[in-house]
Amino acid sequence: MRRVDPAELPPAAAAVQAPEPHHEPSVEAEAIAFRRDRLLAALTLIAGAGLVLALPFALRAGAEFFLPVTAALVIAIALVPMLEWLERRGLPSGLSAFICVLTFLGVANIAVASIVLPASDWVRLLPERIGRIRETLAPVMRVYSQLERFIDDLVRQFGTVHHATTRTVALEQPNSLLGIIATSAPLAAVQMFFAVLVVFFFLSGWTRMRRRTITGRASFDGAMTTARAIQEMVDATSTYLGTITLVNICLGLTVAFVLWLLEMPTPLMWGGIAAVLNYIPYLGPIASALLLALGGLMTFNEPWYALLPALCFVGLHLVESNVITPMFVGRRLTINPLLILVSLSFWAWVWGTTGALLAVPLLIILKTVLGAAGKPDIAGFLFEEGTLTTAHHDEPGG
Repeated sequence: MRRVDPAELPPAAAAVQAPEPHHEPSVEAEAIAFRRDRLLAALTLIAGAGLVLALPFALRAGAEFFLPVTAALVIAIALVPMLEWLERRGLPSGLSAFICVLTFLGVANIAVASIVLPASDWVRLLPERIGRIRETLAPVMRVYSQLERFIDDLVRQFGTVHHATTRTVALEQPNSLLGIIATSAPLAAVQMFFAVLVVFFFLSGWTRMRRRTITGRASFDGAMTTARAIQEMVDATSTYLGTITLVNICLGLTVAFVLWLLEMPTPLMWGGIAAVLNYIPYLGPIASALLLALGGLMTFNEPWYALLPALCFVGLHLVESNVITPMFVGRRLTINPLLILVSLSFWAWVWGTTGALLAVPLLIILKTVLGAAGKPDIAGFLFEEGTLTTAHHDEPGG
């Protein structure tokens, strides 16, 4: 067959058979697409920054709702291993969740009863023991007074002391403990009941919710990633809370035994206070030492013996925080101390003491979720080459 020469064809047929020229994407179109992507990324970053700035104030303003819900979710996640253990024994999800809630409430009520009831007696005795505390601290106060007089003499010799005018300050009597309890008890009871319901329904629907979350993924890789993230979050949170709870119970019993040897009244109460406050990193042990020092001053007459309970606790805490806890928790749950301090100050500002108790578990949950989902590369968005300018793109005709 003779090969057809395009020159022999009519102009219309030649135009049909002629291959169309291949047009490369223009540099201008690439630059426009790049600027559009950068604009969308910048808008997303601005919206995310606004959300981050507004979220703490929203959480603080809505603490009556967000605080019990968050606390209930943390407690429920910590109870998931117990729930799964009961379900593997053939118990229904609802019954397993009910047993978990009853177990938690029983342990919490025992801890509260062992602390609150004796603590109310100490609070009642505090006004009566002010005189004893003053007598116990008299030698220390004499040393302080002598030092203060020495400093005043130096100031009088080297300068003129301006005497401030005397002002009368009226002190308002604080509300009684019974009045505070009477005004806050209804709200606290409602929040506690609401939190218990959240824990129960979360646990009763945990298995079904996890199955739907995993099977609802469009791909097998997505399902495996979701399952791995959920399991890591549960394992990290429950392992931390379980280990820290065991360590704190041992610490509290040891503190109670040492205080019993020192003949400190209600040693179990002081051990419980030390165990509960030890959930708050850094600040909790300081508060325990100060409370033990106050209790010692209320009990004993000699100042150095009165400070002995606090000194014993400080020694036990140093052993616990530097030897026991690292040995049991291990490196898998090691968290940057700076992150712990930031989380502690943030949640304490938002929700007070309860927020400080939840700071580390919430940090673990957030760290696990971000580790599985991926962290936003804000530094790369801001500082990598070419991300703030399009100068590296060649302009048309350049």
